Amino acid sequence: MRNPFSVDVAIDLGTANTLVHVRDQGIIMNEPSIVARDRRTGKSVAIGQKALMMHERTHKDIETIRPLNDGVIADFSVADELIKGLVRGARPNWFTGIGRMVICVPSGITEVERRAVIDAARSAGAKDVKLIDEPMAAAIGIGLRVDEPVGNMIVDIGGGTTEIAVIALNGIVIDESIRVGGNELDEAVVQYFKKHHNLLIGSRTAERIKCEIGSAQKLDPELELSVKGRDLVTGVPKTRVVTSEDVREALRQGVNQIAAAVVRALEGTPPELGGDVLDRGIMLTGGGALLKGLDEYLRERTELPVFVADDPLTAVVRGTGRVLEDPEAYAAVLTS
Repeated sequence: MRNPFSVDVAIDLGTANTLVHVRDQGIIMNEPSIVARDRRTGKSVAIGQKALMMHERTHKDIETIRPLNDGVIADFSVADELIKGLVRGARPNWFTGIGRMVICVPSGITEVERRAVIDAARSAGAKDVKLIDEPMAAAIGIGLRVDEPVGNMIVDIGGGTTEIAVIALNGIVIDESIRVGGNELDEAVVQYFKKHHNLLIGSRTAERIKCEIGSAQKLDPELELSVKGRDLVTGVPKTRVVTSEDVREALRQGVNQIAAAVVRALEGTPPELGGDVLDRGIMLTGGGALLKGLDEYLRERTELPVFVADDPLTAVVRGTGRVLEDPEAYAAVLTS
């Protein structure tokens, strides 16, 4: 029987955003993975969206920190504060504890990095901690039957990593993980503007540019956007009008790296499973799947059907939540 004084929680602990699913309630939280901390006291002053509003706008006594880098914990103490803060919002009252916690992690991380995630979860008060690989969670989240002897290919493009996996019989047969994701694409936009427009922009502006006019293929019509930043020649704020062609050029290298990783995974896929992928196609999940024209670009590179999952941003946490709701049925995909 379930403890009436505890809640079970599933967490998609991402580099860019962390999503929280509570058993019997669904997704209750989607917050940026960032913490604002007072340098003098070492205490956090804001987490999630409130901390993101402070990012790149703080004074010397306040710093904003992203505790996860490339999908893994880079700053344990800050990650601990982030998880505790988000879990606090999942508890209906102060005396309710955390029973089971299922957390998804990149499939390519080391045992030491897995241990760091488990330690952070236990520090947040979880009694029983289980881990699930992101591609597996994404496949479950979009409704694929991962227990069947049929190959399914998932490309999950997150903030810090791109996870590519061929899944069959509750296991990952082929796994390709590269540390290229949304953050890497944002940084490419920042560097492109510095080099070609002498304009210094922040990471939040770069993300907005990528989301609004970024693309992997030619657009019809091409788009334009006014961008504010600091002129590197005069040192004063300026406005530039940029086109989707400019942004596409900035994103080209990162998009090519993702496509090359998909091709490598296909080359290592056993022939029978490869035939299944040919029939079923490649499923794109994660925030990066929303980049305009990415599915068409990958379709041209692989000559295979490519589909963007419904609501790709929440695919991983929906899968993690489904595992949380029925842990016995998905015991084979969990590690501890």
